[in-house]
Amino acid sequence: MPDCLFCAIVAGDIPADVVLRTDSVIAFRDIDPKAPTHILVVPTQHFENVGDLSAQAPDVASLVLQAAAEVARSEDLEGYRLVFNTGAEAGQSVFHV
Repeated sequence: MPDCLFCAIVAGDIPADVVLRTDSVIAFRDIDPKAPTHILVVPTQHFENVGDLSAQAPDVASLVLQAAAEVARSEDLEGYRLVFNTGAEAGQSVFHV
């Protein structure tokens, strides 16, 4: 998507502190973290929200969750939280899951 911030990060047009990258998933540190460890894990393919992702590519949804677990291990986190804001009313500000 031409105006999508996360698609620009995936393409390498915007720099990011990438902690994991595969063909299907990219994980990078948030530039305005809300927690001591705040890493965004997103599919490299554009899906507007988690509902679209789960309906259109459940295999990729699984890869996102697996990547989150891998990132948590690599960051030596004993526990971690996953958040999917879906829709502006829920706080979604970048419409790329």
